[in-house]
Amino acid sequence: MNSANHPFELLAPAGDAERLRTALRFGADAVYVGGPMLQLRAGSVGFDMQSLADAVRTVHAAEKRIYVTVNAFAGNADVDAAADYGRALHRLGVDAAIVSDLGLIRTLRLAAPELEIHVSTQANCLNYAAACAYYDMGATRVVLGREMSLAEIQELRKRTPAELELEAFVHGAMCMSYSGRCMISAYLASRSANKGACAQSCRWTYHLMEEKRPGEYFPVEEDEHGTTILSSFDMNCLDFLDQIMDAGVTSFKLEGRMKSPYYVATVTNAYRKRIDGILDGSADEAQVALLQRELNAASHRPYAGGFYFGEMKRHESDDGSYLQDCNFVGVVRGVQDGRIAVEVRNRIFEGDRIEILSPDSLNESFIARDILDNAGAAVNAAARPSEIYTMTCDAPVSEGDLLRVRIAKEGEK
Repeated sequence: MNSANHPFELLAPAGDAERLRTALRFGADAVYVGGPMLQLRAGSVGFDMQSLADAVRTVHAAEKRIYVTVNAFAGNADVDAAADYGRALHRLGVDAAIVSDLGLIRTLRLAAPELEIHVSTQANCLNYAAACAYYDMGATRVVLGREMSLAEIQELRKRTPAELELEAFVHGAMCMSYSGRCMISAYLASRSANKGACAQSCRWTYHLMEEKRPGEYFPVEEDEHGTTILSSFDMNCLDFLDQIMDAGVTSFKLEGRMKSPYYVATVTNAYRKRIDGILDGSADEAQVALLQRELNAASHRPYAGGFYFGEMKRHESDDGSYLQDCNFVGVVRGVQDGRIAVEVRNRIFEGDRIEILSPDSLNESFIARDILDNAGAAVNAAARPSEIYTMTCDAPVSEGDLLRVRIAKEGEK
């Protein structure tokens, strides 16, 4: 499954080439991407055939794997084109296609029998009989429905062929509808989620109006903390990832092909370190707490543990809005003689404590000092986005590391 000496795979999203390289650098064993056809992020992210070929070469050079989402629901007009597409993916060296539609599974198996098929979570596989049926059709992996509990996964694992791999989502946005089969966006915005054009209508804010009181709007409240009743929490399984392993899952999927490279780096890095800590026996409560702090550094909705324990296991949060503990401020582009070159993304001020996001370290930081602009002039702040500034750094840092500044909370200086 991957180049490591264990059966577990960390699978990260890659919406474009930059996010793909980021996922690989920060510890993904495999990435999943969208191509030019039949993917569920069609309006925002994806690769054309040339950039997909480049992506395959990049991933394989790193001895990792790349999967292409072919998980939209197909109409009659899509089937013949899908056969040609499957053959093209196989010629490129794609490691697997992620498919939800039964007809497309059959079509791809006939057109490109050597192309591995992973059954998408969109297929709603929730029981061992369905998993066995997909295995009999030639699938090598099933991405489990997000509604399954750990006990249900354990039973499915016991009653399916050992050769059938199980993949499950462990982090990221959760669709409000059943395994992502949603019609809200199509109804309200004429953009079908099942064709890759979701407008995320569930995350809009809704109000109630009484028929005889036009113009008087009342918030539709989920509880005292939020008004987005149709929108789910973000999944976060970091603290019980070992239990998901024990249940029989071997591929741990991170949601987020539409998220930023900073988000991809943050989440991939935390789960890489979590998996490694479990496997080498170094994991403890302190490590989990530190890695949870890492996950809080990227933008997210309030966290919950999904349905792994039956009822939604919610984490504590203050409200239902997006949360973020840090601002992404730059990328390290060079390191020399105690100074670093930084491509600035947000302002860095003299005296700021800069945290380092790196695959090689954890919880490292330094104070921004002696900032010089690209002409070598001393400045009080690195303020122009995309320009290169240099500054002193006495912490371990490498080219490609990301830099962030913690956001002061109310009442803090």
